[in-house]
Amino acid sequence: MADTVVSENEILLNGVFFPVKRPVQKFLASIYPGKVVVGDTTRDSNPNASPLAISDWGGGVGLFKDTSVSPQDRPWFSTASLRYKSLTLPNLPVATAASGVSGSFTIGAIATLADEVYAAFGTSVRKYDNGADSWGSSLHTLPAVATDAISDIRIGGTVYLAFAHTGGYTYFDGATWTDDTTDTKYLEFWDDKLWGIDNTGLLWLASSIGTETTDAQLPLPDGYATALFQARNAAGDVILYAGTKVGLFSHDSANKKWVRVDGVQQPVHPDGSRGAIQWRDSAYIPAGLGITKFINGTNSAVVTVVGPDRDDGVPSGKGGTIRQLVSTHNDLIAVNDATTAFDQSTRTLFATRGAGNHHGVVLPPNTGFSSLLGWDDRGWEVKWLSGSTDRAITFCIVSNAYGKYRLWWGLGGIIYYMQIPSQIVNPNEISDLPYASSAEHETSWYNIGQMEVDKLGLQLKGDTLDLSATETVIISWAINLIESFTALTTITTDGITTFTLPTTANPVGTGFEWIKFKVNLARGSTNTLTPQLVNLTLVYRKKLPVKWGFNVVLDLAKENSHGDQPEILRAAAETAIASTTLVPFLFRDDETGGSTFYVDVGPSAEFQHTGHDQRGEMQLTLTER
Repeated sequence: MADTVVSENEILLNGVFFPVKRPVQKFLASIYPGKVVVGDTTRDSNPNASPLAISDWGGGVGLFKDTSVSPQDRPWFSTASLRYKSLTLPNLPVATAASGVSGSFTIGAIATLADEVYAAFGTSVRKYDNGADSWGSSLHTLPAVATDAISDIRIGGTVYLAFAHTGGYTYFDGATWTDDTTDTKYLEFWDDKLWGIDNTGLLWLASSIGTETTDAQLPLPDGYATALFQARNAAGDVILYAGTKVGLFSHDSANKKWVRVDGVQQPVHPDGSRGAIQWRDSAYIPAGLGITKFINGTNSAVVTVVGPDRDDGVPSGKGGTIRQLVSTHNDLIAVNDATTAFDQSTRTLFATRGAGNHHGVVLPPNTGFSSLLGWDDRGWEVKWLSGSTDRAITFCIVSNAYGKYRLWWGLGGIIYYMQIPSQIVNPNEISDLPYASSAEHETSWYNIGQMEVDKLGLQLKGDTLDLSATETVIISWAINLIESFTALTTITTDGITTFTLPTTANPVGTGFEWIKFKVNLARGSTNTLTPQLVNLTLVYRKKLPVKWGFNVVLDLAKENSHGDQPEILRAAAETAIASTTLVPFLFRDDETGGSTFYVDVGPSAEFQHTGHDQRGEMQLTLTER
């Protein structure tokens, strides 16, 4: 039979029955202390609730779970613009007209000359008519599919563009197309010379276009060269580098040889160094979806992992392979081909690179959403996300052709462009930047730094700007790692809109362990307008799991119901106080043990008689832990 208490005014503590002088006082022990406010009040001064306020997502995508007390500036994934202190629509992508080339083909490369854009649709080279939105007729037929391109290089007083292709390269001076048979895979312009490297890793140079001289040979197997670009060496001089499947090699021009670069060597990777480039003060070296940032120094080098795969990466179906890096004024653009996100074994390699800006590889379509991702030394922003999973992104350049600073890229058989800022801009101060029609922003999962407490969402507040009947914001929420969102009413007016959770008609709050939000932005037919979400705030209550405390006064003036004398009871109480583990406590008749509490015996106050009189009383606080 389980221990139980049947006598009036008696408790059972640590297996010993004690008489008590008054009824047991029960109280809630698991409560937070009151908030202390020093100086002016803040948003967290409310004694009954706490805020989770988010107004900056500039840290970039890629954080699935945020376990910090205050939210970080990192969403999970977003197609909205993250560069400002408010969420806005991204820049508008524009699909140009069909090329007119029939059959199946790859857009191997894009280049510019004299402020006009040329593209290689398979082997057909065509020029874009910006006014008519047309690629016109074929200007030249390449001997093979382009693998790279270089734009606007001046040699001997003439400005050229050039396309590299299997077995040679083709150059154009604005009047004449010339096919050169010198084997070329990638092109670069450095030291007033045109440089090329072939599939075997053999480098050549041309002081006068069309007159090539062989130079250095990579000490690697055929097909290992994945990039040719220029960057600074340890002495601060700009030199040539070759990206390979096993890391970087620097060019020793005096001795016509390649030298392995310490610090950025890697095990062989099928996409190692593909698209390597210098941007600002650093070399960026891709491998799959990863990127290594490399700052070369006289006595040491700094190597940092900065790719989109850092932290939690990107959602399933949006990963893939970085095929090219492109330098712009505000961002380093990563061209991410996600059509092979789940099948890395069936790729067909056709390298692409150009103008110190570009690299890439043509891959067979499979699954995933390709994208353009922008890095600003703080975080990654999704500049553009494909709406189709069956087309590979193949090549990208940035140019100011036609007086517009744009990104141009090929997807499937279509070329797209997007106007991008050529300087740091404030969306509130510009009126001619075209925006995409919609965007979706998905935050991290938040547990607000406390797994051990219950949270109750009370209100959700959205602070919005530039809204109308057609420029709208919709906020949704989901809880406990279940990707099922509840959408709130569409917001169409500026200012703070407050939603009661779960509904206005049922304002009981929404309990959660984890919570996340989704924000959908949309505009009307005017593409220079964008809604803005300035701030998103969750008002919630934190509550600790229920733990009880008890105040008891032991009557040590008499023996207990089992005949134990006061001196024995006092010693037993002191043993309970000194216990390093929790002790059982019971004060009701319950043979099932359901009313047994395991408590810490806290500080006591005792009144004792003097001399030989062992009687007295002891006050104890018993607390569940």
